[in-house]
Amino acid sequence: MGESITEGTIINWLVEEGDSFNEGDIILEVATDKVDNEVPAPASGKLTKILFQAKDVVPVGTVIATLEFSEKVATTNKEVASAALEDKKPSKTKKQTKKPKVVQQTQVATGAFSTANTNTFFSPLVIKIAKEHHISFEELARIPATGKDDRLRKSDIFQYIEEGRPYKYAQPITQDPTAYRIPQLNFDKGKGKIIEMDRMRQMIADHMVYSKHTSPHVTAYVEADLTNMVNWRNANKVAFQEKYGERLTFTPLFVEAVAKAVKDFPNINASVDGNSIIVKEDVNIGMATALPSGNLIVPVVKNADTKDLKTLASNVNELAGKARENKLAGDDIKGSTFTISNVGTFGSVMGTPIINQPEVAILALGIIKKRAEVIETEKGDEIAIRSMMYLSLSFDHRVVDGFLGGSFVRRVADYFEQFDINREI
Repeated sequence: MGESITEGTIINWLVEEGDSFNEGDIILEVATDKVDNEVPAPASGKLTKILFQAKDVVPVGTVIATLEFSEKVATTNKEVASAALEDKKPSKTKKQTKKPKVVQQTQVATGAFSTANTNTFFSPLVIKIAKEHHISFEELARIPATGKDDRLRKSDIFQYIEEGRPYKYAQPITQDPTAYRIPQLNFDKGKGKIIEMDRMRQMIADHMVYSKHTSPHVTAYVEADLTNMVNWRNANKVAFQEKYGERLTFTPLFVEAVAKAVKDFPNINASVDGNSIIVKEDVNIGMATALPSGNLIVPVVKNADTKDLKTLASNVNELAGKARENKLAGDDIKGSTFTISNVGTFGSVMGTPIINQPEVAILALGIIKKRAEVIETEKGDEIAIRSMMYLSLSFDHRVVDGFLGGSFVRRVADYFEQFDINREI
């Protein structure tokens, strides 16, 4: 489902218990926070048991069904799946009781508040509610409990949610008594129309908060003169489409320049792993794109530094088309190493984008706007109408300092400004 995906929602089973299928047949559909995925059968066989139903949210790696394969297929997968199923079956040798199953949570973090519960046993109902609202075990441990023996009740967790989850971002206690503590605030939420977030919007919200919480964001700004690029594109877009059958937008031109700058400054093409920096070998440029629902998604142009303009235009157009039609697959949004966000599409002069984790920088491109500018000519300084753009780079100050961030965004602007007006298509 992708390296950053931890769970998925079962949309629909296309094969019922007892039904047979052929290799490659679609067994079910699964939704993640980014795209919907069709899951094909790994081999021919029969579906013997379904363990999770439609709308169930399931962690990645969980057994969701058992399949009985034909004799030609190795039985390893079947044995593993059957073993997982057996664990869920009640023992036939012992009389079952009516007591609800209780899950123990270990190593609960104390957090920044003194309200941590001493009873760290949570009922399945409480765990289910917590999962629906993306509440971690550590956050659960901070919720005031009113049940017997300090047990957390359903009403406690709903009351906590109603109060705005004041312990959501609590930090571990430090020895420094002056360390910052998140205040317990009771906000006036006001009255109005209530709109429930869809699953993708909830995950986007979590990812954005996580990114700001993880990376100290710093933003550098530069201005670029795109007159040559704009004039060349306007003069060649018709011929380009006639020759290659592809629309020539500004996006492939932007991707091309950014990929060159990334090669010049490879440390911007990185991620953080504890105290280590992983500098990526591939240059995969993500393009922040709006879906019809209004949610954002980041399809990826793979190995952008190795592709010519025709191929870049083809990749960009294909990914943009899939996004508009909600047809992006898991591979289309996987593996980004650096992201660009064209905020100028919406008329914004500039933006301060949030880093797409686990990357360490993201570039926002503002609107291309004609302005009167002072330029140097053979006759001296003159005023001319030029096509100008603001570029803003948000970077992770843990590993990217001002010199690297500023130099990189300036290099992108240089490639924009130095665009060859006589370039052949």
